[in-house]
Parts: sequence; structure tokens; C-alpha cells
Amino acid sequence: MKGLFKNKSRLPGEIVRQTRDLIALAESEEEIDSRNSKRLGICAELCRNISDLKSILYGNSEAEPVPEACLMLTQEFFREDTLRPLIKSIPKLDLEARKDATQIVANLQKQQVESRLVASEYLESNLDVIDSLVEGIDHDHELALHYTGMLKECVRHQVVAKYILESKNLDKFFDYVQLPYFDVATDASKIFRELLTRHKSTVAEYLTKNYEWFFAEYNTKLLEKGSYFTKRQASKLLGDVLMDRSNSGVMVKYVSSLDNLRIMMNLLREPTKNIQLEAFHIFKLFVANENKPEDIVAILVANRNKILRLFADLKAEKEDVGFETDKSLVMNEIATLSLLDIKTADR
Repeated sequence: MKGLFKNKSRLPGEIVRQTRDLIALAESEEEIDSRNSKRLGICAELCRNISDLKSILYGNSEAEPVPEACLMLTQEFFREDTLRPLIKSIPKLDLEARKDATQIVANLQKQQVESRLVASEYLESNLDVIDSLVEGIDHDHELALHYTGMLKECVRHQVVAKYILESKNLDKFFDYVQLPYFDVATDASKIFRELLTRHKSTVAEYLTKNYEWFFAEYNTKLLEKGSYFTKRQASKLLGDVLMDRSNSGVMVKYVSSLDNLRIMMNLLREPTKNIQLEAFHIFKLFVANENKPEDIVAILVANRNKILRLFADLKAEKEDVGFETDKSLVMNEIATLSLLDIKTADR
């Protein structure tokens, strides 16, 4: 099958250079006169170029992408800064060109040059691009989806995830996951999960250093005040984070807090089973803790009958032997727990 770039009069590198020039021209013409017909012609040509770049990276109905063409495109893209102006131009493009540009940026995060992820190296030196993507989610619905689509791929790079975690950008995601547009909120939730689960050593270090702030925000904004969708996603993510071995120290600290236990007990009383089940997987960590603090033992004993009645009726959506085993162990531990355990724990 013939390569895509062999059927074109222009090589991939040339298309990238022309695209970069067209973005600059479109911007300068707009500054001069937004009604200028010349600018409209430049924008049309820019959209065609972006479509050609997407075809090189993804192929089309007639041909698969050619590695050599992808390499040439990638090298030129990062030889000079083309990623930043392309992202900046997205609000000015038509809908199809926006989609194409989003896919180009996403695809470039995976392209390698001599076994190096050059996009990762580029972003490490140009982290303001990540600021632009995060801030872009604050745009209207249609634009926000393009920014989340690009950012989902960028956060796969450890340097990007670390930057977002350690910057004010992370705080924005406590709001983004609750945006009124379901598809945008879903994308934001996927990015949030990626930030907290993919790069384990980075996440463990961050949570250890920022424990108080992070969990205060997480508990208040997501687990206590969130919608059904927010509470379900947040409780599931929290369970995955706490049960990851790399976060063992953070988990022990979390399950030693009476305030955190009360939040889980409230989630267990939610009317929806899905939230109850997610809360159970976190609640069992409090019960399994061999060094339960005095106040936690006291509240478990004081609420023993209510907890046991609730768990007696709690069942997984599908038959789940593991869940039933865990539930049995938790119920047995609570049933045999007494205030004498406080004294035992203190010795």
C-alpha cells in the first residue's frame, strides 16, 4: 500500500512549516482587520493543512500511517515550537479543524524520535502549555472537550503529572469533575484519576507532603458535597488510591482519622447501592487497622448494631465471592470489638 506522503506534493515537514506560518498569518491578519477576506482564505488553508497532518498521523480509508512520515512530521513539529501556536489557535478554527488539531496533539504525545518521547521533553521545558490546556477547560462546552482530549494524553507523561499535582492547577480539578456538562466532567474525572494513579512514586510523594490540604479538599468538595456522580467516582478513586501499596503510609494515616470514618459511615447510609459499595471498600480499611485509635474503636462499638444491620442487607450487583468474604470478616470484627480493645491498643 502506498504511503500517504508519497501521494502528496508536499513532505510532512513542509506541511508542518506551512501550518506554523499560516497560524502566524491568521493571527496577524486578525489583529489588522477581522473582516478581511484574505484572513478567511488563510483560515481555510490552515484547516486543510491541519487535516493533512492528521491524515499523516492516523492514516485514512486508503492508507495506513507510514512510520517515516510520522517521524518527519514529529521532528519538524518539535524542531521549532508548533505545538503551542496550534493549541492557541483552536478557538479560531472551525469544528472539524478543532477535532483534527485535538487528535494531532494527542497523537504526538506517543510519537518517538530515536526511542525518545520528544513531546515529554518539550513539555518539560514548556510547562506553560499545560497551564493553557488546564485553563482551557473553563471555556464553553464544545471548546472544553478539545482541551480535555489533549490533556488526557499529556498527563501520561510523568513530568506533566508532577507539575499539575504540585501547582495550583490541581485545585481546579475539584471543580472540573463537577462541571454541568457530563462529557466534560467525565473527561476531567479521567484526568484526575490518571494524575492520582498512574505515576505511583510521584503520587505517593505528593500525598505525603500535602496530606492535610489534599484530603481536606477531597472530603469536603467531593465526598460530602458532591452529586451522586461525583460521590461515586470520588469514593471509587479514593479506594484505589488508599489500597495501592505505594500509598500505604497515607492509607494508615487516613484510616486513623475519626473525621474520615464519619464521612465513610455517612456514605454507607446513602440511598444508592453503588455509593454504599464503594464506601464499604474504604470502610473495611478502618476496621482492618490493627492499631485503631481510641475514638475510632469507640464509634464502631457505639454504632455496632446499626452497622451490622446495614451490612446484612448490603449485596454486590453481581455475585461476588470476594465481597461476601470481606463483608463477613468486617462484620465479625465489629461484632467482637469491645472497648477493652482500646486498652489493648494502648499497651
